[in-house]
Amino acid sequence: MTEKNPPKGPAGKPEGDSGYNSGMAVFSYVIGGIVVWSLIGWGLDNLLKTHWLVLVGALVGIAGGIYLTMKHGLLTHTKGPAEPQGPGDRADEDSR
Repeated sequence: MTEKNPPKGPAGKPEGDSGYNSGMAVFSYVIGGIVVWSLIGWGLDNLLKTHWLVLVGALVGIAGGIYLTMKHGLLTHTKGPAEPQGPGDRADEDSR
């Protein structure tokens, strides 16, 4: 029988474009936060007759996007094992 589900990596995530998808999520969180909070700041600037809340809104958007990125664990990049695992491994040579 053929397998209908794509192969999954070690954490149960599909292999392939996971790095691209994570990058797009980070981009969406940060740019979306900047746009939304800048518009909120712009609206408050117009209501309160100020000129600095749009900048505060953009900074809050950046901070919020980075916070969401970290909360979802998208900034952590795990690589393979730190030390080589094979017959020529130094740990094997030291234990002999």
